[in-house]
Amino acid sequence: MKYVIGLAAGFVFGVAAFFVLMYVNPLSAQNTVSPLSVTREAQLNLQYSAVPEETILLTNNGASGSAPYPEGVRELWEDTIKEAEVIVVPLIDEWGEIAGFGVKFSSESEDSRYITSEYITSSAWHIYLPELGTLFVDQRENYWSYYRDIVLDAHMNSADSWAGEWVGVMTTGPNALGTGRAFGGSGMLANIDSEFVEVINASAYSTQAGPVSMDGVLTISLPNVSNPRMSQSE
Repeated sequence: MKYVIGLAAGFVFGVAAFFVLMYVNPLSAQNTVSPLSVTREAQLNLQYSAVPEETILLTNNGASGSAPYPEGVRELWEDTIKEAEVIVVPLIDEWGEIAGFGVKFSSESEDSRYITSEYITSSAWHIYLPELGTLFVDQRENYWSYYRDIVLDAHMNSADSWAGEWVGVMTTGPNALGTGRAFGGSGMLANIDSEFVEVINASAYSTQAGPVSMDGVLTISLPNVSNPRMSQSE
């Protein structure tokens, strides 16, 4: 009997040690420097709120960290889309004005590898900017540090919440340098084939409602396009 107990204790210890190692893995540190920070091309920076009540629409299967909004919106329970999330948000430019609107579709990727601290999400943005045209974005995001540093901490907190200052570059591909791909659809942006990065700035999260104070910043490199809404990288 003592051998069975010893074996069980060893198994439990091994599992616990594995999860502790995964949690403190120094190789899983979140990147905070955008790959586009070194480019000299004109950039378009757009901000949106990731707080459900500040979106136009947010829906998922109803069981994820972000509560669907508005009340009564249809949840995504069908087998083919139950792991997906859709948000519709106004996009704010660097002058604090609404530049357009964005629709983001995202779902967990089969490329996720927890042993290497990769919680991968495949996502696509459809961006409509009246002054410039339309853009389609394809990106690969790693949410490992986000869930470890924010979501897990909130669940471990007796108040079921997290507060702090967290910045993370979510985009990790599909381009070799870790950027997403942006394709022009119409207007001045037609035929553009460029790079894209999404950054999350978070300061409060609730296990009940999801993001309480959290913004996303979309940076799009747009060579050969000139517009007052864009900035020139130093």
